[in-house]
Amino acid sequence: MGEAVEGKYPPLDVITIGRASVDLYGQQIGSRLEDIASFAKSVGGCPANISVGTARLGLRSALLTRVGDEQMGRFIREQLRREGVSVDGLKTDKERLTALVLLSVESEGVSPMIFYRSDCADMALAEEDIDEAFIASARSVVVTGTHFSRPNTDAAQRKAIRLMKARGGKVVFDIDYRPNLWGLAGHAEGFERYVKSERVSAQLKTVLPDCDLIVGTEEEIMIASGADDCLSALKTIRALSSATIVLKRGAKGCIVYDGPISDDLEDGIVGKGFPIEIYNVLGAGDAFMSGFLRGWLGGESFATAATWANACGAFAVSRLLCAPEYPTFEELQFFLKHGSKHLALRKDEAINHIHWATTRRRDIPSLMALACDHRVQLEDVAARVGADAARIPDFKVLTVKAAAKVAAGRDGYGMLIDEKYGRDAMFEFARHPFVWLGRPVELPGSRPLRFEFSQDIGSQLTEWPVDHCIKCLCFYHPDDPEALKVEQQQKLRALFEAARKVGRELLVEIIAGKHGKLDDTTIPRALEELYALGIKPDWWKLEPQASAGAWAKIEQVIVKNDPWCRGVVLLGLEAPQDELVAAFAATSNAPIVKGFAVGRTIFINAAEQWLGGRMSDDEAVADMAARFEQLTEAWLAARGRKAA
Repeated sequence: MGEAVEGKYPPLDVITIGRASVDLYGQQIGSRLEDIASFAKSVGGCPANISVGTARLGLRSALLTRVGDEQMGRFIREQLRREGVSVDGLKTDKERLTALVLLSVESEGVSPMIFYRSDCADMALAEEDIDEAFIASARSVVVTGTHFSRPNTDAAQRKAIRLMKARGGKVVFDIDYRPNLWGLAGHAEGFERYVKSERVSAQLKTVLPDCDLIVGTEEEIMIASGADDCLSALKTIRALSSATIVLKRGAKGCIVYDGPISDDLEDGIVGKGFPIEIYNVLGAGDAFMSGFLRGWLGGESFATAATWANACGAFAVSRLLCAPEYPTFEELQFFLKHGSKHLALRKDEAINHIHWATTRRRDIPSLMALACDHRVQLEDVAARVGADAARIPDFKVLTVKAAAKVAAGRDGYGMLIDEKYGRDAMFEFARHPFVWLGRPVELPGSRPLRFEFSQDIGSQLTEWPVDHCIKCLCFYHPDDPEALKVEQQQKLRALFEAARKVGRELLVEIIAGKHGKLDDTTIPRALEELYALGIKPDWWKLEPQASAGAWAKIEQVIVKNDPWCRGVVLLGLEAPQDELVAAFAATSNAPIVKGFAVGRTIFINAAEQWLGGRMSDDEAVADMAARFEQLTEAWLAARGRKAA
C-alpha cells in the first residue's frame, strides 16, 4: 500500500460509498406502478442521497461509486456538481449502464419499486477504485449495506474502512437493507423491507467491529445482528462493536445508544419525531442520516443530531422525490424555529419558498442579457421596410450569434427569446455556454394581462427545458383602478403557482411609467402589493428609476419580503445608449440590481437594415455585438469591474 498523497484532494467531511441510480418517480399519486403515465427524474440510491443531503446541510461531501458512460451517468455527475458534492471519487464505467429505479406512491407508506440493476455500474465498484489519497482527504466514510452483497464491492468498502481507520477517521455504517438486492426477493418486491437471512447477517456482522456509528431501522438492526427482536439485536451489536447505535423508528423518531444496552429499549437518548403526514417513505432514512451526520460531525450533542435527523426525515416523507426534496440548512433551521401549521410540509408556502430559493440550479450573481423576445416591434419593422415577417426567426438567430460573440463563454451573459419567432434562436442559444435564458409568456401589450398562447399556462410550461426562466411583462401601476389591479394580480398569482408547480424560475417585469406617474414610491408600492399576495418571483425586471432613493426603497421592499430573491435587472424601453449608461450608474449603490436585459437599443438598427436588405448577416451580427459590448462594458464599469 503506497503512502497517501497529502493535499491531492480538497478536504472533505464525509465520503459516501455505494449505490448511485436514477430514480424515476411516478407523478400520479395513488396509482399502481402499472398505471403510471409520467415520471419525475432524480438522483437516487442511499449513498448518493446522503451525499446530496449532507451537502445541502453544509458538509463537504463526496460520492465514491461508478456510473455508466451515458446520459444517465452524466446526469448524476452533473447533478452532484450542482449540489456541491465532490465527484472526485465518481468513476465512469464504460462497460455498464447506470442503475435505474422505477417507483410510485400507491398509498400511504406503500411505494412499489422496480430496481433495474442487472450488472449495473455501481455494483462493479472494485478495490482499485478506492484511492488512498482520496480517502485521506475526508474525516469520515459512510459504507452501505447493499455493497457488502458482492465480493468486489465488499472488498472495495473494506479497503475504504481500513484506510479511514488507519488515519483515525470515522466509519459510519448505514445498514440500508434491500432484500431483493441480496437476491432474497423477486424483481417485483423492491419495496420489501425485511427477509431474514443467516447469510446476510453473517456478512454484515463482520463489518460492525470497525464502525464508529451504526444506523438502521428495527428490521435493519435485526438483519445486521441475526437476532429476532430489536432489543436482542441491539445487545448483539453492542457485543461486537462499541459504535454509537442509532435506531430509526419512523414517525416515533429515533433512539441513540452510546453505551451499554439495558433491558429497556427506551433507555437511550430519545429523539422525538415530528407530526407529519406520511406521503412517501422512500428516501426518508437517507435524509435522516444526512441530518444526523450534520450534527454528529459538527460536534453537536446526540440530542441535537437526533432532532436534526428526525426533522430531515420529516421533510422527506412529506414530499415525493428523494434527494431533491431534502432540506437545506436554512430551511431546516427555519422549520425548527417556526414549525409549520401544515402536517404536509409540501403545502407550507414559507418553507417551500426557502427550499426553492436555496436549491436553485446555479448561482447567477450578475446578469447581462440581450433581449430579443420582441414580437410586435419586429413585426412593425418588417411591415415598415416591406419585409416578410417570416424572416424574423432568421434575424433572431443572428441576435444569438451576436450575444455569443460578446459573451465568449464567460459567466454572466444571457438572453430573452420568445416562442413565436424564436424557436430556431433557442436551438442556436443551446449551442453556447450562456448562463440564463428567459422566455416571455404574456400577450404583447395586453392590459389586463393575458397569456400569449393559452390561458392554461401550466400546461405550456411542462414542455420547457428545466433551466428556462419564465418572463412575464405586466403593465401594473399601484394607482390603477381596483378591478384592473385585482384581475392582474390574480393572473400573476396563477403564473407564480404554475411556475413553482412545474419547477421553473420566474421573472416578473413591471412597467408602471406608461400608465401613471412614476416617482420614488411607485415601484416600491407595486412590489409590496404583489408580495402581499405571496408572489415571490426569482427576478424582477424594472424600468430605470429617477433617483438613488427610489432604488433604496425598492431594495428595502425586496429584502424585507424575500431575502432570497435573485435580484433586479434593468429594462431598456428603447432608450438611447447614453441614457442607459446613466441609468446603470444610478444603480451603483443598489446591490439588489444585478444586471440588465436590453433589446431594441441593441438590435433595432440591425433589424431595420437587415430586414430591409441593406445589411448582410455578418454585418448585422457585428453591429449588434458592438452595441451589446458597449452596454456590458458600461454596466461593468458602473460596478467597478472590467470585462474578463
